[in-house]
Amino acid sequence: SKKKGLSFEEKRARMMEIFFETKDVFQLKDIEKIAPKEKGITSMSVKEILQSLVDDGMVDTDRIGTSNYFWAFPSKALHSRKRKLAELDSQFAESSQKKEALQKSIERSKVGREDTAERAALMEELSAFRQKKEQLKAEIEKYRECDPDVVEEMRQTNKIAKEAANRWTDNIFSIKSWAKRKFGFEESRIDKSFGIPEDFDYID
Repeated sequence: SKKKGLSFEEKRARMMEIFFETKDVFQLKDIEKIAPKEKGITSMSVKEILQSLVDDGMVDTDRIGTSNYFWAFPSKALHSRKRKLAELDSQFAESSQKKEALQKSIERSKVGREDTAERAALMEELSAFRQKKEQLKAEIEKYRECDPDVVEEMRQTNKIAKEAANRWTDNIFSIKSWAKRKFGFEESRIDKSFGIPEDFDYID
């Protein structure tokens, strides 16, 4: 069978290995020679991969005379990983606050009222979110002991955390819509009652 080529992210990870393993400074022409031979990255894609790593701040570059030089040291990757972990922790804290606000909203809506299909669906979503949150916490703990080679995995985890936060933003908007339909509450009253800020919105 035909050998499967490397994905874009696999090429990025392998190129980072060149810098981390050698701890050296290279010109583009050097990388174009090393990457195909040692890491299986096609020469025609080297420039694109390298530029993507520069754009993400994972590889440093500077122009000296007429030549551009590129480098990336594990120490910087470590600091970058710690910064991403701090961002993830912040997002989890924000998600927890939103979850607590939604829980209070659900509990108040139960008092003296019949259960509804909407509420049941939200409770099921809440349970799924709790499980996902624990999984993400476990992933974060795992990353605290990782080497710089897993930087890309953390990018994916960051994406998952952002999607989880935005999913709960959806839930809050849903419960607000339900309350307006069910009880005729004004949106401003709902926001005030549950402490929802005026600028509450999705994470970009």
